[in-house]
Amino acid sequence: MTDSSMRRVLARVRAGKPIDEPEALILLGARGADLESIFEACTRVRDAAMLRAGRPGTVSYSRKVFIPLTRLCRDRCHYCTFVTVPHRLPAAYLSPDEVLDIARQGAARGCKEALFTLGDRPEDRWPAAREWLDAHGYDDTLAYVRAMAIRVLEETGLLPHLNPGVMSWSDLQRLKPVAPSMGMMLETTSQRLFSEPGQAHYGSPDKDPAVRLRVLEDAGRVGVPFTTGILVGIGETPAERLDSILAIRRVAREYGSIQECIVQNFRAKDDTAMRSVPDVDEEEYLATIAVTRLLLGASVTVQAPPNLSEPDQIARLLAAGVDDWGGVSPVTPDHVNPERPWPQIGDLARWTAQSGLRLRERLTAHPRFVLGALERDEAWIDPRLHGHVRALADGTGLAREGGRPAGMPWQEPDGGIAATGAGSGRVDLHRGVDEQGRTGDRRGDFDEVYGDWQQVATRVDADAASVAPARLDADVRAALHRAHDDPAGCSDDDYLALITADGAGLDAVTVLADELRRDTVGDDVTYVVNRNINFTNICYVGCRFCAFAQRRTDADAYTLSLEQIGQRAAEAQALGATEVCLQGGIDPSLGRTAYTDIVRAVTAAAPGIHVHAFSPMEIATAAAKAGIPVREWLTEVKEAGLGSIPGTAAEILDDEVRWVLTKGKLPAAQWIEVVAAAHELGLPSSSTMMYGHVDHPRHWVGHLRTLATLQDRTGGFTEFVPLPFVHTNAPVYLAGIARPGPTLRDNRAVHAVARILLHGRIPNVQTSWVKLGVEGTRAMLRGGANDVGGTLMEETISRMAGSEHGSAKTVAELTDIAAGIGRPVRQRTTTYAVARSR
Repeated sequence: MTDSSMRRVLARVRAGKPIDEPEALILLGARGADLESIFEACTRVRDAAMLRAGRPGTVSYSRKVFIPLTRLCRDRCHYCTFVTVPHRLPAAYLSPDEVLDIARQGAARGCKEALFTLGDRPEDRWPAAREWLDAHGYDDTLAYVRAMAIRVLEETGLLPHLNPGVMSWSDLQRLKPVAPSMGMMLETTSQRLFSEPGQAHYGSPDKDPAVRLRVLEDAGRVGVPFTTGILVGIGETPAERLDSILAIRRVAREYGSIQECIVQNFRAKDDTAMRSVPDVDEEEYLATIAVTRLLLGASVTVQAPPNLSEPDQIARLLAAGVDDWGGVSPVTPDHVNPERPWPQIGDLARWTAQSGLRLRERLTAHPRFVLGALERDEAWIDPRLHGHVRALADGTGLAREGGRPAGMPWQEPDGGIAATGAGSGRVDLHRGVDEQGRTGDRRGDFDEVYGDWQQVATRVDADAASVAPARLDADVRAALHRAHDDPAGCSDDDYLALITADGAGLDAVTVLADELRRDTVGDDVTYVVNRNINFTNICYVGCRFCAFAQRRTDADAYTLSLEQIGQRAAEAQALGATEVCLQGGIDPSLGRTAYTDIVRAVTAAAPGIHVHAFSPMEIATAAAKAGIPVREWLTEVKEAGLGSIPGTAAEILDDEVRWVLTKGKLPAAQWIEVVAAAHELGLPSSSTMMYGHVDHPRHWVGHLRTLATLQDRTGGFTEFVPLPFVHTNAPVYLAGIARPGPTLRDNRAVHAVARILLHGRIPNVQTSWVKLGVEGTRAMLRGGANDVGGTLMEETISRMAGSEHGSAKTVAELTDIAAGIGRPVRQRTTTYAVARSR
């Protein structure tokens, strides 16, 4: 850095021009008059950020209580006094009563946020933590976090903000329904501070920069409003500090999920390994805030903890670009920095006003996420939390002035997995039920909860069977009348009545569905001549319904070469196929261009054949591995020759059910995001639903509603394919969790109601001969279905699951299926155009 280079960069900043990485590094060294000259530009960007957030001229803060759920941790950060050892604590974790006492005190003082801060996975290091969790019925620390968040919501109305440390994609999905926002400080991207002995993060497995960056990315993929930030002065170089800021900017731009970036100054503490390290210099700290503000722009809030600076420094923090003070508590101390008490909120307002700005309270989630969820139906905040958030938010998304939190049920009365029968009961997945039917704390994982549900569902079924038939018949009759007049415009209760109908009621539902089928697509039974190519069965996702997946070391594991894939495509084309369908397991060893290479191999070997390939799970995983947005990844593969995608990996588009079925598959929101991106790029897709396992008819209706909503938005679905769960070899069935697939009644009802609910949106309903066999397929064709899928030539996934209906059909065999019910057949293309028969 030279005087001339500083002058040049300052001139660019004053002119409002963007700065690049070398220029930002120069600005980190600004001091004195040079630093002051940056403030004018930082103030402009700060004001733009406040305007964009819907709070012009207003600095925000959150009135909170700090709940230190556990001070045990498996990490050994050299500057931390929050973490301690078991013998210094009365118990490994705060008890539920202690948690609720803190939350109630906060509610009484007008707090809106319950900040859960704790050490990372202490049970992995401390036997005392493991013993406490076992004694209280929790599988892990996050299960306890989740349970306490629900208790706080229900009993106090405070909104949880969760800071449990490193979280996986599944962990984030598991916690999202109980917290409007979450957070984790990135702190630094310096690998040196993590890997070198004596440095700040040495010996702390959760401080690996790559691990922490993945948390930020996964939070974006899951759609969590997320708080992160950097810690300034722990031994990082200016270049490392800049790299950390740029990493946060990259995630913020790619996912839009970073709601605020905290720039926190290091404060040395007694009784730590870094007690002799000097506090970061004030101007060095201000320069870091200023560069952060300039690089993040107006789309991300910049926060500085007000208790870690002196009152006379507040004005300079604001001038450097700060527009939020973070959480401030009138009740609890800052347990991470106990030597630095929170300022009084009145004082903070006065100091802020001295810079010509107002102070306003916000919620845990910032206004754009609150309004996005409540007004624009964006998926940032789980619907189960909408009532809690709406009760405390005003029309701008900030905290309602004078608002006081009050406990309310975490789920609506008709939520959760209910027993069979329209309106016959509800079982909350997150609270157990004892023998007397009383609700208690939700403990353990979904395996335990499903057991509770199974017992209660049986009891409620028995009760409903004796009192409900007449009422249900009346419900079906009324619903049929409304469906006849407006098939796609009925209520969820109507569709639930139709999809749970039996006997004569079900017969009437299938007759209506068949009439709609005839009016929409005629009597032709369509099929496509295709070949299914499962190019690898190596998969590490861990779906509990899948018997297809193998680990790399398993004897049956395989991966086809590009030559083999091309050869199979050429063979299919020679036999008259117009389509190849390609899907495989999630193999982490597949390279950056693997999927593009597969498409090119197919199009080279079989020119003109339609490539229908790659599930949303494959797409999301490949894009994440490549480090590029899904849309960009799809664009690359489309340019290589991809024609459409299968809408598989949907299972049930309800994340509670998905969590039972799989520990690692993409959440429903991301499935929708991937499919929507494909449609918007001109890549049509099928849509599917796998049913008959741990789900309930209400989930079927919700799933169909989700598909209908997406189709209204994109118009990209070519067909809907109900996929009956094949239980025979499925681990989730063998473990006694899932039921043995759907009944014939279920299959008829799902196909028929799909035709009714999706009427006018998705014209084609396909039935799977692979899973249903010939007679089952004919039954579905009489009740709303019009398509029998493809010849396949090979089909591995259903066969491995235990399907006994073969893996290939000739055109003659498909023709015979239709002839058996007196219907003509017609060959089609992937997108349902008339195909030239061969």
